[in-house]
Amino acid sequence: MQAYANALLIGIPFFLVLILIEAIADWKTGKKRLNAFDTISSLSSGITNVIKDSLGLIFIIVSYPFLLKHLAIFELSSSVAVYLIAFIAIDFAGYCSHRLAHSVNYFWNGHLVHHSSEEFNLPCALRQSISEFFSIFSLFLIPAAIVGVPHEVIIVIAPIQLFMQFWYHTQYIGKLGWLEYIIITPSQHRVHHAINPIYLDKNLGQIFSVWDRLFGTFQEELDEVKPVYGITRPVKTWNPIRINFLHLILLAKDAWRTNSYWDKLRIWFMPVGWRPSDVENNYPVYKIEDEYHFAKYVTRATRGMKIWVWVQFFATVAFLFHMLMNFGDLGSSNLLIYGAVIFAGIYSFTSLMDESRWAALWEAIRSGAGITLILITGDWFGLSASIPYGQYAILLFFITSIIGSIYFALNLSRNRSASTPGIPTA
Repeated sequence: MQAYANALLIGIPFFLVLILIEAIADWKTGKKRLNAFDTISSLSSGITNVIKDSLGLIFIIVSYPFLLKHLAIFELSSSVAVYLIAFIAIDFAGYCSHRLAHSVNYFWNGHLVHHSSEEFNLPCALRQSISEFFSIFSLFLIPAAIVGVPHEVIIVIAPIQLFMQFWYHTQYIGKLGWLEYIIITPSQHRVHHAINPIYLDKNLGQIFSVWDRLFGTFQEELDEVKPVYGITRPVKTWNPIRINFLHLILLAKDAWRTNSYWDKLRIWFMPVGWRPSDVENNYPVYKIEDEYHFAKYVTRATRGMKIWVWVQFFATVAFLFHMLMNFGDLGSSNLLIYGAVIFAGIYSFTSLMDESRWAALWEAIRSGAGITLILITGDWFGLSASIPYGQYAILLFFITSIIGSIYFALNLSRNRSASTPGIPTA
């Protein structure tokens, strides 16, 4: 996990620079393809995923080393050709895994967050899951294991292949000519994120577009069909932690409510969106029927509140970098505590973005825990070693966070009846 943390220290600044470039382009052109709260939600989702993955908080059903040991026919050594084979194998595995996520109810829960934004931009690429409790990805790497691709090669190539999926989440790049026949492009991925019926569940490839063309899931972006982004059952929240579990909660409720024991079991493995007939009739769930006329999710925010939330977000980024830079020194217990504090902060300020009545309480709990930790240990995860008296700055931040959250929560409460979240789109 230390290697992954080191890779993130390189990757995250690169992503942020590209997002800044897109934001400047958005401002210059006035196209408004990014908005503050959606962007913060996306970036915060990325942070939660980084923490979860760097801490290894997932149960791997079958590990790649196990498959390699028992299935390998050849014993390959590292070479350019082997790295290329590994890249192709990982990309094929990614296609298979991605298709499964779009096909089966349970697995959709772990992927829904990536599609939850009603915009399409670079930040939404960072909407990644924290709700995958176990991983079967290695099963799709069986071809690589059979030919004997070394585990250390897979470890190197996997994050590279993942990071290469970032750039095509944009509306600022058009079709790319002959490259459209080889790789996944922004045009193809716009189709993938769209809820238009003709585009739904298409273009599941990650790097190479050949898999979609081979297996019948390719769809070209059509000039006459403008992509509309999001999911057909909108999440109606900026809180990435809540988004990660909305579908799972719906499945659990449906399994509990249905009178059919067979439906209680099979709901988890049925096609995405399937619900027992008795539950669907008695407990309807809103679904977009006309993608060109529906209420996008918006919430009220003063300029001061937007600035406040951005400050909270950048403080969270600072916490994340401090955690990653000291990953090898903190120890598993401290890493879990640090990660929990960051999670709680994200839950708090995105709840405020949602106009939640409980936002101030969540912040009081998070900051109260942070203050207690500093008072007990006299430090903030070793910060004073690199920044003298840095723990006191963190202490002041937590105190200010409590006061600020209470202020903005009360302000929202006073003006709650002034407007209604959600405005119709043209």
